[in-house]
Amino acid sequence: MLELLAYLRSNGFKTYIVSGGGIEFMRPITEAVYGIPPEQVIGSSIKTKYEMKEGKPVLTRLPEINFIDDKTGKAIGINTFIGRRPVAAFGNSDGDREMLEWTGAGKGARLMMLVLHDDAEREYAYGPANGLPDTKFGTFSASLMAEAKQKGWVVISMKNDWQRVFSFQPETKNPAKK
Repeated sequence: MLELLAYLRSNGFKTYIVSGGGIEFMRPITEAVYGIPPEQVIGSSIKTKYEMKEGKPVLTRLPEINFIDDKTGKAIGINTFIGRRPVAAFGNSDGDREMLEWTGAGKGARLMMLVLHDDAEREYAYGPANGLPDTKFGTFSASLMAEAKQKGWVVISMKNDWQRVFSFQPETKNPAKK
C-alpha cells in the first residue's frame, strides 16, 4: 500500500484516507505511517463545541456522534470534505462498498480495488468471500465479492498477490506456494 500511495503522489494524484475509524485517532498517525497529512483524512467524528475556559478558548467533545464515515457515509464524506468524486478508490471490507460504487459512477476511466484478507498465515483472514465467518475486525461478504466481479473491480488477494504483507517480513516469490 505504501508503494501504491507513493506512486500515485509521484504522478500528480492527491491521496486521502477515508476511514470508518475516529478522525482524532487517525490524524496523528497517518502522516508518519502513510505520508498523508491530517487535512487529507476523513473519518468518523463526534460533536465538539467551542467555549472559553479561564479566558482561553477550548474545544470540548460532546457525548454525541457527529458523522459516521462508514458505508454510505464514505461517499457522503468524500463529497462533503473533498468536494470531488475520486478517480480511484481502494477498500477492504463491506464498509467500503458505497465508496467504490460512488467512485465507479463517475465519468471517464475509474479504478476500484478491494484487498481480500485471505492470508491467515502472514496476516489475518476473514469474511464469507474466503469461506470464513465475519469478525469484529472486518467483513468481506460474498455479495461484495459478487458485486466486485460483476462491476469489474479488481480484487487483490493478500495470499496470492502480495510478496510481503508487513515490512518486517521477508519477501517471497510466490507466497501462496512455499
